[in-house]
Amino acid sequence: MTEQSTLHDTRVAYDAIASLYAELFSNVLETLPMERALLAAFAELVQTHDAGPVADIGCGPGHITAHMNALGPATFGIDLSSAMIALARQAHPNLQFDEGSMTALNLADGTLGGIIAFYSVIHTPPQQLPAVFTEFERVLAPGGHLMLGFFAGDNPVPQEFDHKVTLAYRWSPDSLADLLRQAGFAEVARLQREPRTGERFQQASLLARKKP
Repeated sequence: MTEQSTLHDTRVAYDAIASLYAELFSNVLETLPMERALLAAFAELVQTHDAGPVADIGCGPGHITAHMNALGPATFGIDLSSAMIALARQAHPNLQFDEGSMTALNLADGTLGGIIAFYSVIHTPPQQLPAVFTEFERVLAPGGHLMLGFFAGDNPVPQEFDHKVTLAYRWSPDSLADLLRQAGFAEVARLQREPRTGERFQQASLLARKKP
């Protein structure tokens, strides 16, 4: 599977379900106290370092973007899906949202203080993910922070599964943290929790910092 075919399939799939996705998930943080706590810690670290704005990459309808912006750091959203960007702009007209791909961000080197990728790298084929993390490292300022949310598993080899939108992958937190280290990041913290009602898998987040 080529990078372009993956991007095309993901864009088409999310364009098709954008309105339903926004209806189902725009208030999801209200039910996720541990994820909210880690997002708050991320926001504090970004503000303390004061190295630039936060990009919410794979922002969907903009709910994480708006939450992070309300915590203090200036935050904007980027998404592959034009339908998602339209919904985000409609719901949060005071914030900036742009179409774009995490594989080739239209951002200068070292301009971001933080990146959030909340369940947005899950559709990236494992062999393509190192290049995505290299791109994240490129646009972050030295010492900038990255927060990833993803579906977790115990197998050190990424496991594909039938995500309701399009093909996705579960990752061992250790395996994903190792890829981040190879891309120039140092792990700061991690969260791993058991699935709630309605969730099939463990959920995890990694907080990492770009090495100076």
